[in-house]
Amino acid sequence: MANSMAEQLQQDMACEGLLECIHGLKQLDKECYQVMVESDEPLTIDEVAERVDRERSTAYRSIQRLLQSGFIQKEQINYEQGGYYHVYSPTDPSQIANDMQRMLNDWYAKMGQLIQEFEDKYEHVDSAAAVES
Repeated sequence: MANSMAEQLQQDMACEGLLECIHGLKQLDKECYQVMVESDEPLTIDEVAERVDRERSTAYRSIQRLLQSGFIQKEQINYEQGGYYHVYSPTDPSQIANDMQRMLNDWYAKMGQLIQEFEDKYEHVDSAAAVES
């Protein structure tokens, strides 16, 4: 991934790049998400791990990152005889898109504030240097 915004703007980026760019997700996270999107039913961690050909613990960490970023949802399934397990399914894409748009708007506002602070801070330096000349 590119380090600067200028480098990011010059890259060809697919919509899945948003997962990495906005949420810092990794390639495996994208693979796990894709597996869940392609499934007709919610999946357990073991099922996801098998489909991405990774150890359960590795898939678990990826699923936790997806949960924290809001890309998937967790549901508890109870056994009749007691006990439970969890299944995971993707969040509605329009909700994810709205959340990313909100995050982008917040980022844009913050960058605008920092640019204004930069201008305010260094505008006085330029004015002082012009007076001394």
